[in-house]
Amino acid sequence: MRLSEPFRIGILQADSAIEHLREEFGNYPQMVSLILSEAAGGLSFSNYDLLADEWPGDIDECDGYVITGSRRSVYEQEAWIIKLAGWARTLHDRQKPTVGICFGHQLIAHALGGVTEPAPQGWGVGVANTDISSRRDFMSPWVPTVALVVSHKDQVTTLPPGAERLGGNDFCPNGMFVLGKHMLGLQGHPEFTRGYSRGTMAFRREMIGESTYTLGVQSLERAPDRRLVAAWLVNFLREAAARRSGLGGSTRGCAGA
Repeated sequence: MRLSEPFRIGILQADSAIEHLREEFGNYPQMVSLILSEAAGGLSFSNYDLLADEWPGDIDECDGYVITGSRRSVYEQEAWIIKLAGWARTLHDRQKPTVGICFGHQLIAHALGGVTEPAPQGWGVGVANTDISSRRDFMSPWVPTVALVVSHKDQVTTLPPGAERLGGNDFCPNGMFVLGKHMLGLQGHPEFTRGYSRGTMAFRREMIGESTYTLGVQSLERAPDRRLVAAWLVNFLREAAARRSGLGGSTRGCAGA
């Protein structure tokens, strides 16, 4: 199998953005495709709305996949979540390039033998740092710490067997991990803007608590490294796809931050 041109990314949509914010910020597939396209050229996207029972007909319909965030928890027994966990195991078995963001990150860990559960720390919201503990080739351009919008109450507390931690912070130690050279999990949201973060915090203000809300809003003074991390994700998917297809070498064509 040779890589397609443009590089095809399948977005496995695990939820929709908050309804009253969609007109301004778009829905999850639009957010993901926009930031990845800003970071790299030569991409095309196919969206699969999992809650509407839309799935790829074949795993090789796309060169790589991104599993989006969701307000659901990966341990809930909804039929589509159970099916997605099975898909994650198949993607892993077939060494298909896959990136999981927030819920997607937690789902990969959960499906492949790790543990995702509510964190005693409570909600993580606003802009948070991820300190990189293990540098990899796809992290180009390189920085040792990246800031991203976060919005989660669950965390990966135990990595799946064979996974390697790449980064995190005191609040969320397992903020980024790889499994083999084909699966990458990321707790933060490169697709979320500060405006969308502010809107979600306002919508969930009572749920997350006043002190967490206040600190989260204050954190929005920092600009997240959205495009830089998006470039990392595209680098990862392309390089994993090149290895899988036997092409070898770098397929990097990403813009800087």
